[in-house]
Amino acid sequence: MNQVSTLYNYIKSLAEADEYINTVTKVGTIDVLEDKGTILPLLDVFITGASYPSPQVKRFSIELTCLNQRDQTNETTTDKFWQMDNEVDNLNETEAALNRIWLNMFRDFEENNITASESPTLLPILEGKTTIVDGWILSFEVDVPNTDISLCI
Repeated sequence: MNQVSTLYNYIKSLAEADEYINTVTKVGTIDVLEDKGTILPLLDVFITGASYPSPQVKRFSIELTCLNQRDQTNETTTDKFWQMDNEVDNLNETEAALNRIWLNMFRDFEENNITASESPTLLPILEGKTTIVDGWILSFEVDVPNTDISLCI
């Protein structure tokens, strides 16, 4: 079975169905923003590692990164807390997109004999070189059946 391809295709289809997300990639780094053709907001899907916790199971570590461009003004900042940009809006919207995708995956995993970590972690992103972006990285693990080998001889 091609579990890596299956996971990538499945998550890609969920991201493409989300009306908030414009671009889906599998770059694994913030360097995805260097491509001038990238239309934000985007979701980057990256499998960061794998392990074999038992002969019947493959475990994949996955990161979903959702980013949007920060809009800045040249006006003098009058509010030190909120600044003069849409950073908090971006964080709200990108978190909501990741939440929708996570809930869809979590619901569908059981039907496909996949077990997922029940408490994924979210880390904020507030950075960029040429393009300042805000968003979140959602990290989780999935266990899929290992159907590539048979232990019976």
